[in-house]
Amino acid sequence: MTIKNYVINTYLFDSVHIYIRQLYKTYIMNKKDLTLTSVKIQSDLFEEFKVACVRHKFSFQKLADRCVHLYLTDEDFKKQIHNHLNIDL
Repeated sequence: MTIKNYVINTYLFDSVHIYIRQLYKTYIMNKKDLTLTSVKIQSDLFEEFKVACVRHKFSFQKLADRCVHLYLTDEDFKKQIHNHLNIDL
């Protein structure tokens, strides 16, 4: 291996290592910002939701984050949620 190839390989290895370390730090920091919860949802609703998630490339995590945000910031959404009582499909 020539010195030039060694330097390039070392540089690439170091760059990849630094990139992976930054991703790991970001992952750990983001993980610390999350709170694990447990909720029980009606089975038929959740089954329909799982199908819709696959179809639209969505997730329960996204839904929960967005709904909580809207609940806290949008008074009309909050009222709509409080007044929505019929959850039959």
